[in-house]
Amino acid sequence: MTDEHGVVSAGPLAGDRRSADDRDLPSRTDVLSAQLSRTFGGPVGRHALIGRAGFWTPMRVILALAVVFLAFGWFAKAPCIQQAPNGPGGAPGLDWSGSRQYVAMCYSDTVPLYGAERLNEGAFPYKKSWVEGSPGSLQERYMEYPVVSGLYQYFSMRIAKAWDSATWLPGGLQVAIYFNVVAFGLALAWLVTVWATAVLASRRVWDAALVACSPLVIVHVFTNFDPLATAFAAGGMLAWARKRPVLAGVLLGLGGATKLYPLFLLGPLLVLCLRTGTVRHWAKATGAAAASWVAVNLPILLLYPRGWAEFFRLNTSRHADPDSLYNVVTSFTGWTGLDGVLAAGERPSVLNAVSLLLFAAVCLGVGYVALTAERRPRFAQLAFLIVAGFLLTNKVWSPQYSLWLVPLAVLALPHRRILLAWMAIDALVWVPRMFYYLGESNKGLPEQWFTGAVVLRDLAVIGLCALVLREIYRPGEDLVRQGGYEIDDPGGGVLDGAPDRPPRWLPQWLRPRQTGAWSAATPPTAIRNSGGA
Repeated sequence: MTDEHGVVSAGPLAGDRRSADDRDLPSRTDVLSAQLSRTFGGPVGRHALIGRAGFWTPMRVILALAVVFLAFGWFAKAPCIQQAPNGPGGAPGLDWSGSRQYVAMCYSDTVPLYGAERLNEGAFPYKKSWVEGSPGSLQERYMEYPVVSGLYQYFSMRIAKAWDSATWLPGGLQVAIYFNVVAFGLALAWLVTVWATAVLASRRVWDAALVACSPLVIVHVFTNFDPLATAFAAGGMLAWARKRPVLAGVLLGLGGATKLYPLFLLGPLLVLCLRTGTVRHWAKATGAAAASWVAVNLPILLLYPRGWAEFFRLNTSRHADPDSLYNVVTSFTGWTGLDGVLAAGERPSVLNAVSLLLFAAVCLGVGYVALTAERRPRFAQLAFLIVAGFLLTNKVWSPQYSLWLVPLAVLALPHRRILLAWMAIDALVWVPRMFYYLGESNKGLPEQWFTGAVVLRDLAVIGLCALVLREIYRPGEDLVRQGGYEIDDPGGGVLDGAPDRPPRWLPQWLRPRQTGAWSAATPPTAIRNSGGA
C-alpha cells in the first residue's frame, strides 16, 4: 500500500504513527550496546516507530534486568545462610566453618547483626543495651544504625519470627529467614532506585540499565541496608524534577534518617537555586527534609536518648576504616595516623577534624563550580561530585557505600563503557578484601593487596569526577545535552531552562563566567521539560 506521502508498505499503515524520535537509541549511538544488541536481532531499524512497544517497554525491560541481577546478588550471599548440625545436640546452626563468609565471599552484615544487635532476642532497637569489649575497656552498646535503618531491622525481625512460628510455612534457621526478609525489602528498594533513575534519565531511559545491571548490585545490594537510602535519594531527586519540592524534601529527610548522604543533595540544590533566584523552592525542600527527619527521630530521641545517640557516638569514636585513604597511607608507609597510637575507645579527634575540613573544602569547591561555570551544571552532576567527594575524604568507606554513586554516576556521566569499567573495578575490590580478612595464616592475602585495590578504585572515582568537571566546563560534550534537542537539565525541576538571576550581593568572582560560547542570561530555546513535570 502507498500512503498520501508515497510511502510503500507491505500492509495497511497504522492510523497512529507517532514516534518518540527524541529517545536515545543506544543500539545505534553506543558501540557497546550495538554489539550487545546483535544477540537480540541487531540495532533498532532506521525507520522503526520508537516507543510503541505493547508490553516490553524500556522501563519493563530495565526492571526485568534488575530482577535478574538482584537474583545474582542473592545467590552470591546464599552460601552464608547455609546450615549444619553444629548446634547443641546436633541441632541445625549457621555454618560459617572454615571462614566460609570470606572464602565464599558471601559476607553480609545482616547475618551477624541479627545476633550482635540482639535482634534474635526480639529486642527493640535503641532500648536494648549490652556490654562488650575486653576487661578494663568495657563499653555499653546500643543499635548503631540511624532510626529508619534500625526500625527496618526490627520489623524485619518481627516478620522473620512470625514466619518461624507459623508451622504451615517452610521452615529454616531464623537468621536465614531474617536475611531473606531483609533481602526482599532491599530488592524492592533497589527496584525503586532503578525506576526513579530511569524516569530521571528521560530521553536516555536506557542509561538506567547500567543501574539495573551494575556489577556492584551482585556484590553489595544485600551487604547492608544502603538500597533503602538510594531509594529515598532517587525518589527525592525525582520529586524535585517533577517540581514538588516539599515531597522531595520529605524523601531526602527520610533518606537522611536511613543513611546520612541523601541530605547532602540539598547542598547542590542550594547553590543552583541561588544562581537562578529560586531559593524559596530550596527552602521548602529543606524545611520538609528537616521536618521529616525530626518526625522519625524525635520519638526515639525522647524515649531512648542513649540508644538514639549511639550512631553519632560510634561515628565520632571509630578510627579510619580499612579502605579509607587514611588507612591506605598507613598500610604502605607504616604511618601511625593523624592522632598517633590511640588507646581502645579513644576518639581520633584530629582525624575527625581533618576529614570534616576536607569535605567542607570539597563542598566549597563544588559550590564555586556551580556558581561560576558559564553554563549552569546539571543537578545530577553536582550531586555526584558531592557524594564522591564525601566518600573520598571520609574516614569510613564501607564497601556497600559505592551503591550510593551508581545512580548518580549514571545520571551525571552516561558513558557506558567508562561506568562499567569503574563498577567492575569497585566490585572486584571485594575479592582482596575478603581474603585479607581471612588472614595470611589462613592462606589469605597481605593487606597491601587489598589497599592497592582500594587505590585503583579511588583513582577510578577521581577520574569520573574529572570527567564530570570537564563536561560541566564543556557542556557541548555532555551526552545528556546532545542529540539534536535543546536539553538543559532533565532532573532540574524549577531549574530546568531557568535563566540565571544571581542575587545582587553575590560578588563578581562568584558569578557565572561570560565568554560568549553560551549565554547564561537566556535559557535555551525549545527546552523540553523532560523531568516529568
